[in-house]
Amino acid sequence: MLPPRTAFTIFLRGAPIGIEQMAVSRSAEGWTITSSGRLGAPLDVVGRRLQVRYTADWRPLAFSFDGTVRGQTQTVHTAVDGTTARSDIVVAGETKQKIDTIADDTLLVLPNTFFGPYEALAARLRTAPPGSTIKVFGVPQVSFSILVGDSTPEHFQTASRLVSTHRTHITLDLPGAKIDGEIWSDEGGRLVRLSLPGQSLDVVREDVAAVSSRSVPVSRSNDEQVHIPANGFSLAGTVSKPSEPAATNTAGAARSPAVILIGGSGPADRDAMVFGIPILGQIANALADAGFLVLRYDKRGIGQSGGRAESASLTDFADDVRATVRMLGERRDVDPKRIAVVGHSEGGAVALIAAAKEKRIGAVGLIGANGVSGADLVLAQQQHLLNRSTFSPEEKQAKIELQQRIHEAVLTGKGWEQLPPELRKQVDNPEFQSILQNDPARIMPDVRQPVFILQGELDTQVEPSNADRLEALARKRKNSPPVDVVKIPGVNHLLVPATTGEMDEYGKLPDKHVSSRVTDALAAWLKKTLATRAGR
Repeated sequence: MLPPRTAFTIFLRGAPIGIEQMAVSRSAEGWTITSSGRLGAPLDVVGRRLQVRYTADWRPLAFSFDGTVRGQTQTVHTAVDGTTARSDIVVAGETKQKIDTIADDTLLVLPNTFFGPYEALAARLRTAPPGSTIKVFGVPQVSFSILVGDSTPEHFQTASRLVSTHRTHITLDLPGAKIDGEIWSDEGGRLVRLSLPGQSLDVVREDVAAVSSRSVPVSRSNDEQVHIPANGFSLAGTVSKPSEPAATNTAGAARSPAVILIGGSGPADRDAMVFGIPILGQIANALADAGFLVLRYDKRGIGQSGGRAESASLTDFADDVRATVRMLGERRDVDPKRIAVVGHSEGGAVALIAAAKEKRIGAVGLIGANGVSGADLVLAQQQHLLNRSTFSPEEKQAKIELQQRIHEAVLTGKGWEQLPPELRKQVDNPEFQSILQNDPARIMPDVRQPVFILQGELDTQVEPSNADRLEALARKRKNSPPVDVVKIPGVNHLLVPATTGEMDEYGKLPDKHVSSRVTDALAAWLKKTLATRAGR
């Protein structure tokens, strides 16, 4: 059970800027929500006490706020009688009154500052069907609607328990603007998280926000949580196992072929959640169903894994992959001669580097991976975005030239003084440097394993020509190790069905499932390729 009062952390642009304590209570008169807290810059708000009262069926009764906004004392008291809301507002000693007509089932919130009132929205969403509309009064000045979208179950593993939630897409239909967001509510209808990506705002309950907690969007009854010894720290991961045990070998041991999944760029956890799509989690589930033991893990410095991501290069991430290979090779339920690594996006580059160094890797899968140098890929991505923009030709050229100056500074160490300080801070790090330097043409000759190249034909982040380039490089290798290529029509970089494949389509995709054509092709190749290594 949750305590009567629960702390939430408010994040703006990924940085914590405040804490809010929230409580929800029930009495014979109905529901009462109270909260208090403090938000730092740039909001600079202190909420000494916020209270919202509702009837038992969540019809509004009253709202009050007492606090300080940017140094000015403010109080708001709103009484609701049917469809009439009467507000008394005091700002820096000046009082004014306001009367508004609202719907009788309106929710009362305080826009952009404190979020305790959204507990009522979390409760209302338990029964609100997709496509419905919830009326909201942003005290004391604006009425708007919240459009209810699809809802999907999602689990969070905390230090003490598994929290089951429903994640619901919402759209705030404000005067002159629509803001997409998501809200998570738990089994009791209590608020767990509110996210407004367009505002770079996240409000997260303390148990879920803790470093020891993680989202579990995909799970199997026989999943095993593991810790993998790496270079001075441990990686945390999940092993998903086949439902049916592997056949025993001549020594009486049941050993499965194993697959290690490697996520892409940025703070990727073991599920590689992007726009509501747990890419690696869904692939792991499909491969486990196909008879493989599958390991996916939090990138170093992310989620429950140790280490520091900001000081790591692609080679360091490849060393982490090698650590997972060593760990799996020592398990009694894994055939150490049938271990494959599969990397998605930047994870493909990491998989290649690891395979070039690690003989215990039996096969390499590259999904949406770069076939050109990282520097060329970044320029191609920027050029694609600029081609779709409304910038003038001169503005587009200026942006390309700036990107080229960034590359020169990062790769040669010269010209840093020509870059703005805030930009230099973003790009002056080992990972970005290694991304620009990465070139599969230099690595592929040392990769002796069979290679599988899978590409979505609607991928606009890593265009399909990269698959052709990877195939050409793989076929040039000495002794001609096997190479297989599959291109999937109608699938984007996130491996889901799409219409255009463009990044601005990601948040609107109705299908949040990795295409079965992707997982079927990958499973078929793994079965064929690893079967040839059995018994070696």
